[in-house]
Amino acid sequence: MSVPHEAKPRTTAVVLAGGTGQRVGLSIPKQLLKIAGKAVIEHTLTIFEQAEAIDEVIVLMAPGYVPDVERIVAKAGLAKVTRVLEGGSTRNETTERAIAALSEGLVEGEERHVLFHDAVRPLLSQRVIKDCVDALERYSAVDVAIPSADTIIVTRTHGEDGEFITDVPDRSRLRRGQTPQAFKLSTIRRAYEVAAGDPNFQATDDCSVVLKYLPDVPIHVVAGDEYNMKVTQPVDVFIADKLFQLASTAAPRQADEGAYRELLAGRTLVVFGGSYGIGADIATLAESYGARVYALGRSTTGTHVENPEHVDEALSRAYAETGRIDYVINTAGILRIGKLAETDNAAIQEALNVNYLAPVQIARASYKYLAETKGQLLLYTSSSYTRGRAEYSLYSSTKAAMVNLTQALADEWAADGIRVNCVNPERTATPMRTKAFGTEPAGSLLSSEAVARTSLDVLLSELTGHVIDVRQQDPTREATEASGFEQALAAVLDREEDM
Repeated sequence: MSVPHEAKPRTTAVVLAGGTGQRVGLSIPKQLLKIAGKAVIEHTLTIFEQAEAIDEVIVLMAPGYVPDVERIVAKAGLAKVTRVLEGGSTRNETTERAIAALSEGLVEGEERHVLFHDAVRPLLSQRVIKDCVDALERYSAVDVAIPSADTIIVTRTHGEDGEFITDVPDRSRLRRGQTPQAFKLSTIRRAYEVAAGDPNFQATDDCSVVLKYLPDVPIHVVAGDEYNMKVTQPVDVFIADKLFQLASTAAPRQADEGAYRELLAGRTLVVFGGSYGIGADIATLAESYGARVYALGRSTTGTHVENPEHVDEALSRAYAETGRIDYVINTAGILRIGKLAETDNAAIQEALNVNYLAPVQIARASYKYLAETKGQLLLYTSSSYTRGRAEYSLYSSTKAAMVNLTQALADEWAADGIRVNCVNPERTATPMRTKAFGTEPAGSLLSSEAVARTSLDVLLSELTGHVIDVRQQDPTREATEASGFEQALAAVLDREEDM
């Protein structure tokens, strides 16, 4: 039996996770290290889970750790992962095991496309995946690479005198290889079959196997990304974690108004900071879709978020009257501008109480209710969390704390099914901002209604542990067109106050 020529080959992503954590000083494989609240390999697998061009995912894991990955896959609901196999003692042996697994059950003439990707590259973009899959329509082997920003030197060691330069290649022709590397299965299988006859065979990647043993097969190069980094050295752990923290995420918008009503009807929202601005707009919007909303604020209900008793009373009342609490939102905050050395103790304590301790108390008090409904806690930050600046020390530091609190609780509460996210609005027209900065030019600020709409989308999503940017150029969507690295860079460079 043969497969029709026009049948589109099935595309499988093979995640190579056979490495150990020795170079980053770990006693466990580095792919199990947690970054931004999740194991590195979970971030990587989630990327392929979300890739439309990928039909199936297979994991080759370091010996002895297959059950760990299986638990991650089951907990995260990664449906595309069909097998978690034990890898070999070398990269080549691991690839050979993957090839053998992919070849099982294939009928004569059947082809398959395969992408080999390092598990410890958790910042791979959907664009690179798509470009690799598209390239396989024309080529049998595809690599991913980026230009080298550094001058590369070739050295030779002369005994105890150390290394000396022997050559400086033309940098314009040099590229830094990344993954995935993509192949028609028949091509990479044939390359390894030929390589098996070489008693000195060894290679650090799969394209080099094709290059050496199938020299007539052209290897196409797809442009990679600077942020598609490999977590190998201790400093990589820090950089990757920071990129995850800074890179924004988009919440999917519901298909139509009816979808919002279906998801929100009968649900209970408790909004702290709901007297005006973003909080009030969230309350109004959610109520229009049939949700029971408790909008709480100092000026309307006499609720002081810095008072734990007020928080407990508000949540208890909402639960007693509706029998559930699905979403807890905290938009309350104060913005005090001034030099720290000139700020009195009362102002410092107020900023800490409202901007930091209140969200902590709200989170702690909300836990039991959200665990019951598997609901969500939504917090708010501003672009100042990425870089403190003069006269914003208290505000910036507490907003940075909101991001860390979000990611920590998302991890801590994951087993209970509670999601925790953080919205990062651009400069927004709110009474708090007007009080701090006065009247600003029309059109220069994001509307609080736009932030409320995105906030609702976040609440109805399956996201957890994310920072969601809301930008003025397209309050809810346009920021998603930028890469994670570009968004992170924009966040770092943004020195304007948001809320």
